[in-house]
Amino acid sequence: MDRPPVIGLALGGGSARGWSHIGVIRVLERAGIVPQVVCGTSIGALVGAAYADGQLDQLEGWVRSLTWQAVLRLLDITIDGGLIRGDKLFDFFRAQFHDKDIGALPKRFGAVATELATGREIWLREGSVMDAVRASITMPGLFTPAKRDGRLLVDGGLVNPVPVSLCRAMGADIAIAVDLNRDLVERRPRAQASNAEPAVQDKDPTFLASMLGKLPHWLARRPGGATESGAAPSMLDVLASSLNIMQVRITSSRLAGDPADMMIYPRLGDMALMDYHRAAPAIAEGERATELMLPALHEILGNVQGRK
Repeated sequence: MDRPPVIGLALGGGSARGWSHIGVIRVLERAGIVPQVVCGTSIGALVGAAYADGQLDQLEGWVRSLTWQAVLRLLDITIDGGLIRGDKLFDFFRAQFHDKDIGALPKRFGAVATELATGREIWLREGSVMDAVRASITMPGLFTPAKRDGRLLVDGGLVNPVPVSLCRAMGADIAIAVDLNRDLVERRPRAQASNAEPAVQDKDPTFLASMLGKLPHWLARRPGGATESGAAPSMLDVLASSLNIMQVRITSSRLAGDPADMMIYPRLGDMALMDYHRAAPAIAEGERATELMLPALHEILGNVQGRK
C-alpha cells in the first residue's frame, strides 16, 4: 500500500445505547486514530452524521443534558404507521444542528435504511443528511416510516445492523465496527440480576415507565412486569426484545461474510430501548470498551503501515 490506510468506522444500531458511540469516537481520536469514512445504521447514523460534520461536541452537550421529561416532550404520539410520528424530534434536530448535503460533509458518510415494500437494503450517500438519518433511524412499530424518492423507508437494522459492508464500499481499508447488541439476548431480566454492579446502572426512571401517563397501561406497562408482578410484558417490551434478537442474529450472519478488522462491544444489556436520558453512563461504557481494544487496534494499524 503506497498511501496511508483509509480508516472506516461502522456504527451499529441500538436505540438509546447508541450514545456510547460518542465515547468510542472520543477514545479513538485521543489515540490519534481518525476515521475518514463514517457509516451508520439507526442511532449510529445519527451520531455518525454529527461526527462527520464536526458537530459531535454539540450533540454530546445536548444528549448529556437530556432528562426523561425532555425526551417525552419531543415525542408526538400517533397510531398511524407507528407509535411516534417523529416530526417534533426531527424538527428539533433541524433547528439545533445544521443540515447540509451529504456530499458537503468533511468526512465521507453513509447511512443504511430498509425499503419497506421490498426489504431491500438502501445505502443513503447523497441528499439531505437529516433525511438520511430520519430514514435510517425509523424503528418499525415505533416511528412512522420515512418517505424518500417515492419509497417508504424504515430502520436499517432490519438488514444491516453494523454496516461494515458499506464502510468497505466507500473505500475503507481498515474497518472498525461497533456492535451495541451483542450481550442483549443472553442478559437476565433486571429483577433477577445478581448483586454485581451492572455495566450501566439504572438509577433513573426508564423511558417506558414514564410513558404510563401518556399511553394505555397495556401498551407501556413497566418493563420487567412479568417477573415483578406476574403481568405480561408490555407491547413495547415485546417489540424491543424481538428486534434485539433479530438484530443479533443478522449481525452475526453479516459479519461472518464481511468481518471488520476490529470489533468494539460496549456492554449495554441493562440499558432499555428508549433510555435516551442516560447518555453519561452509555458514553462512559463506550470509552471503556474502546480503551480495552486500543492495543490490538494499534497493532493492526502498525502491521498495515509496515506493509507499505
